Amino acid sequence: MIRSFRHKGLSRLFLDNDPRGIRPDLLDRCRVRLRALHGAQSLRELNVSGFDFHPLRGKPRRYSIHVSGPRCVTFEWKEGDAWRVDLEQCH
Repeated sequence: MIRSFRHKGLSRLFLDNDPRGIRPDLLDRCRVRLRALHGAQSLRELNVSGFDFHPLRGKPRRYSIHVSGPRCVTFEWKEGDAWRVDLEQCH
């Protein structure tokens, strides 16, 4: 379950279906990834084709799900929940 957001646009998209703050070409892919992240009960459930799911270096431990080009949804995973979900350029 998603517990918190760092990115205001992702928060609005997920909570209110308000696309402001997300580029139009990323909207559908962000929605799919947010639904998957919200429904996941374990990190293994996010290791699906097209997501390029992987851990990031650093602390606290964050994870990345590919959206498009260099854009990724990143998050922390604590006790089965996603925290501080963000949309950022990772690579």
